[in-house]
Amino acid sequence: MMYEQQHQIQPQMRMDMRKNNSSNNNSRLGAGVAAEKRKSIEEEKLEIVDLSGLSLECLPNPSLNLATICKLDLSNNNLQNIPESLTARLLNVVVLDVHSNQLKSLPNSIGCLSKLKVLNVSGNLIESLPKTIENCRSLEELNANFNKLSKLPDTIGFELINLKKLSVNSNKLVLLPRSLSHLTALRVLDARLNCLRSLPEDLENLINLEVLNISQNFQYLDTLPYSIGLLLSLVELDVSYNKITTLPDSLGCLKKLQKLSVEGNPMVSPPMEVFEQGLHAVKKYLSEKMNGGHRSSPKKKSWVGKLVKYGTFNGHRSSSSASRDPEREGFFMPEYRPIDGLASPRYMGMFSPRRLFSPRNYFSG
Repeated sequence: MMYEQQHQIQPQMRMDMRKNNSSNNNSRLGAGVAAEKRKSIEEEKLEIVDLSGLSLECLPNPSLNLATICKLDLSNNNLQNIPESLTARLLNVVVLDVHSNQLKSLPNSIGCLSKLKVLNVSGNLIESLPKTIENCRSLEELNANFNKLSKLPDTIGFELINLKKLSVNSNKLVLLPRSLSHLTALRVLDARLNCLRSLPEDLENLINLEVLNISQNFQYLDTLPYSIGLLLSLVELDVSYNKITTLPDSLGCLKKLQKLSVEGNPMVSPPMEVFEQGLHAVKKYLSEKMNGGHRSSPKKKSWVGKLVKYGTFNGHRSSSSASRDPEREGFFMPEYRPIDGLASPRYMGMFSPRRLFSPRNYFSG
């Protein structure tokens, strides 16, 4: 088996050259420099191994210590599995690329890769990710596009606290786990071309999310949660080619939003003439609607007005107020009764629910 060492990692070592008269500080500085040198020597031994595009169907026994590999590229081969024992020994791997193979699953030992930051498993036949992937707590980028994923691990969001980019487009996902809302470091979420029927409700916890693409879920996705408008860092939102008819009013709060794609939806609100005026007009429309500027339903009458209407209160409508606002219903009590009197046993029965909402008149003198 041939390994190609492309280059060695040369970490930068910073040294404080300022003079210090304190012997204790000098000793600490010397110890720090020594530690940096040891770290430098260790990292200089790490290697990048590229075995991509060799039509490999299986991996032969390696001819070097797997613990010395920081990047392993096995992409564009015909691999059907990755041995558990091999993965478990990649203790220092930071980048693992196995895209464009024939993998149906990932080894459970992938959870041993505590230093792994980038994992690319796109273009395979993977139906589910192992739950042990949650142990890869250094992971910053996960690319699982173009697979057969029907679900993600339920608790994946609780552990991958450093994940910044999650790409799961072109799969068979029906939903995204609620735990994804705990990925507070996440900046990019790409879940297009799936079968998503809904999104998690508490998306507002994704405080650093800048790009959200949930387009092309076609006939499945027809609503968006209100919390999508609370993603205050969001710059790009693509919900095109779904069955969405109404955008949440909360989208009017997204001050950083620069790109909104909604084509291919049977959109009703905002109306298309608003979209034709551009993103600023859409945000203004939604903001005004949220603040009561646009009302799709008649104004709700107060419960007091309803009581007056049905004669529960023996009041008289104000003709002047009615002329000014026909929907506003005012009332006057026929006589003044002090609170002591109303609280007396004589009047206590008047406030029972059955009497209060009865069409009969119990307040007449």
